[in-house]
This record gives sequence, C-alpha cells and structure tokens, in this order.
Amino acid sequence: MMNVPFYSLDYVNRTLGDALRESFSDVLDSKWFIRGSRCAAFEEAFAAYCGAKVCVGVGNGLDALTLMLRASIQLGRLQQGDEVIVPANTFVATVLAVRAAGLVPVLVEPNRDTCVLDTSRLAEACSDKTRAILVVHLYGRLADMSAICEFAKAHGLLVFEDAAQAHGARLDQPKLSSNAAAYSFYPTKNLGAMGDGGAVVTDDLELAQVVKSLGNYGSVEKYVNKYVGVNSRLDEVQAAILLAKLPHLDSWNALRQEIAARYCAKIKNPLVRVTPVPANPKSHVWHVFPVFCERRDELQKFLKDRGVETLIHYPIPPHLQEAFDGALSRGELRYGPLPIAEELARTELSIPMGPAMTDEQVTYVIESINAFA
Repeated sequence: MMNVPFYSLDYVNRTLGDALRESFSDVLDSKWFIRGSRCAAFEEAFAAYCGAKVCVGVGNGLDALTLMLRASIQLGRLQQGDEVIVPANTFVATVLAVRAAGLVPVLVEPNRDTCVLDTSRLAEACSDKTRAILVVHLYGRLADMSAICEFAKAHGLLVFEDAAQAHGARLDQPKLSSNAAAYSFYPTKNLGAMGDGGAVVTDDLELAQVVKSLGNYGSVEKYVNKYVGVNSRLDEVQAAILLAKLPHLDSWNALRQEIAARYCAKIKNPLVRVTPVPANPKSHVWHVFPVFCERRDELQKFLKDRGVETLIHYPIPPHLQEAFDGALSRGELRYGPLPIAEELARTELSIPMGPAMTDEQVTYVIESINAFA
C-alpha cells in the first residue's frame, strides 16, 4: 500500500527552503512588519502577473471579497439591498461576503459538467434589483468570462471575480475586464502564504484606493478616517513569502495540469465521473481535482483504506447551511430549486492534487479509483 497525501505543503518548503528563510530573516532585520516595502513589491509584482493595473493586499480572501463590494457601495456603484448573482455551489465565503456588504445573494445553478456558473441561467436569475455578478472560478477553472461580461454589459451589471482558487489561470483571448477580482493566499492555495492573506486586483484605480483605505480603518492618511473601515492588511512576512513563491507559480500550475490530464485520460471507472479538461488547458489550474460518485462516502472510505487521502469540496451547499436558516423568507437570499448544486455537494470527492505528486502516486490514485466497485 502507498500513502498519498491530499496535498503536501512540505514540498514547497523543501523546494524553496533557503529562499523562504531568507525572506523571513530580511523582514525580521528590517523591523518593519505592516505596509512596508515587501507588501508594496508584492502588490506590484502580482498586479503585473495578473495583467492588471493595481493590486491591494488585505488580510484574507474573505476580506478581499467583502472590501471590493463595500468599496463599490462607497463609490455609489452599488447600494445596500442590491442583488448580486452568485453560483450556488461555492465555498460559503462567497455568500458571506455579499451578505457582509449588505447585499442580497441570488444563487444560480452551476453547469453540471464544469461546476462553474451556468451562463444560460443568468437571464432568468435577474430581477429589477440585480446590479452585479460575482463569478467564482471554482476548483481553478475559469468561468465563461466572455459570455458573463457580454451579458453584464447588455444588462448594465457590474462583474466581480472570486479567484481564490484560480491563481494563474489564463484565457486564450485578452481577458474581458471585470470590475475587480479577489484572491486568497491561504497556505494550501496554488499561491499560498504561511498564514492568512488576500488581495484585490483591478484596473480601477479609484476602487483600489477605496479598498486600501477601507482595509486601513477607513484612513486615507494617518489619523484621518474618511470611511468606516476595518483592519485588514497583508503583513510584511506574508508578502515576502508570496514574493519568493510567485516566480514558481506557473511551473507548479503546469505540473497540476499534467496530473489532471492523466487523471482525465486514465480514470475509467463507470461509477466515477470526472470534469473535462477545457479546450484551453491554461484556463484551469486545478486547485482541486474533483470526481463525482453516487457512492461518494463508500469511495472515500475505499481510498482511505488504500492510503489515499481525500477531501470534500463542499458537503453542504450555502443555501442549506444552518447559518442561512430563514434567510430566504427574510429576503436576505434569493434562489429557486437548486438540484444540480445539491447533487454536486452530495457526490463530490477531491482526490490528491499538487506539484509534489510523483508519477507513481498519480498512477496509484488512478488504479485505486478504477478498482472501486
């Protein structure tokens, strides 16, 4: 039996050990830990990497989502009570951010095959209160931004991106512009810090300035508070770590894409469904590799007994979370029947994925899944 961890953080630490230690030591010696030169350097580097004009580092991914929405309200582009279209299968943070900004999430079914927002359902989801779409690039797969941005333009909607799982994903054509994208740098992300961290990336300099101020107690200059803000800043240690890792992100993503191609080609169990590789392989960075099985719990136990570690993303869809009990009747959420989102939550199982995996481990995972009966 072979032991295959779900994801190995140790691989990154071993690969970049000296560089990471040097980064930490430099911050320690600088005696400057909040909003210093390393944060500024990372913001500039990550904006350039994303092909955007500006990046604002914040405390975590949830804050990135919330602050870009709050900044849009502050600028008068949204107002509290407006509706925001959100995919129905996503990590709960997406919905929490919309609620935290005083907006109303409208949950829309995903495409069953790709698991991202089904653009054919956008028109029926809109009401006279709909003002924005918050796209989620789930599992690392870019949603159909061309169709989404064209729909938004035709209907006068803003477009925001939850890119917490999609660091480095690319489109064939020049990216149609969203208003802003939110990233998380949680340690297990494709680009992960050694603690919490997040960022808002945008071409909108005015929006970026408000996000930055809101994350610094609402302060535009020291002790002058223009907005009712919060404390959400990317610290110097995390920025230095991210700056050391960023040059390696594309090669790590390429390894993920190679593993995903093998999984898609070689997993042949009729009880197990895999999501297809997109026409443009670079548009999916495989933060997670999901498989779907009606006997998901049995499959998970079978793989565990063979030493293969798995996780579920996510066992309870947001609309069924206890936190949102009664939200529909109170008008704090809007949605209709969501059978596809509920099916994905019931059947999804995430199998090992990451640049640390060996060829032998990948082969063993494939053989183990194909042996399930």
